[in-house]
Parts: sequence; C-alpha cells; structure tokens
Amino acid sequence: RWVLNLRCKGSRNFMGALRRAVEVDFKDKEKHSSQGLYLLTTGIPDQETHTISSYMTEVCRGFDLHLHVCLFNVMGDVDSDRIMPARYASPDETAIAFKEIAQAGKGRFHCFGEAGIFESDDITVIASEIEKANYYSKKCVFLVESLKQRS
Repeated sequence: RWVLNLRCKGSRNFMGALRRAVEVDFKDKEKHSSQGLYLLTTGIPDQETHTISSYMTEVCRGFDLHLHVCLFNVMGDVDSDRIMPARYASPDETAIAFKEIAQAGKGRFHCFGEAGIFESDDITVIASEIEKANYYSKKCVFLVESLKQRS
C-alpha cells in the first residue's frame, strides 16, 4: 500500500517525516502482515544517525516493518531549491549513515548517482550468489574429471 510522500521542504527533518509515517500510517500495524517504508533522498538528515537508527530499531521491533533507503548521490552543497541543509556530510559519510539507518530498519540500502550504481544490497547479494555458483561449478568440473580418471 502506497500511503504518502513526506517531502521535508526546506530541511531534511527525517525524524519528523518518519514519525509521521510510522505513528499515523502504521497505527494499525497488527492488521498488516508486512509493511515497508521507502526513503528516496539526496542528503544527510538533520538529525544524528544514531538517533534515527535507535528509533528505527525500536519501531521495527515486534512487527514486520522495513525501511529501504535509496540515496541519490549528487554533488553540491545545496538542494534543488538552493536551500543550504542544516547538517552537512560528505557523500561517503552520507552513504555510511543511511546504510546504518537501513540496517537498523531491517531494510536494504541502495546508493546511485548520475554515473550509475555505487552500492546496492540487492546487487551485492546477486554478486555473492554468482560467485558461489561459479565456485560450485568449478568443484563439479573437478569432481567429474576425477571420476573420469578413476574409470
């Protein structure tokens, strides 16, 4: 169920938007088997990462809520409205912060920019599965060759 767009106009008051989504739209959480929040963002929240992570851990405890984060990495210190954010972090610091927040929210983290995908939990899992399949394929080839030599 898609519920709302919580644009934090003029700030990155992520906690305010998150509380609104969780406390208003998920108040009937026991009626739903699964819920998800999808955060599409370009910069670090105004609040400290540990504060948001702690809140997400507490909110997700007891029911199936996941916070998935899609960080669009843009270069520059101002948003599209030319408003300077209350808190600044480098692109790497921003990615680290949102990865922690997504993990606290039992969700997945994706970071991309104009050049392509920088990091994605989904792609990491797929690459790991491909490596595993390649490893087992090599083991099978070795096993078949050893059986051929025995016969």
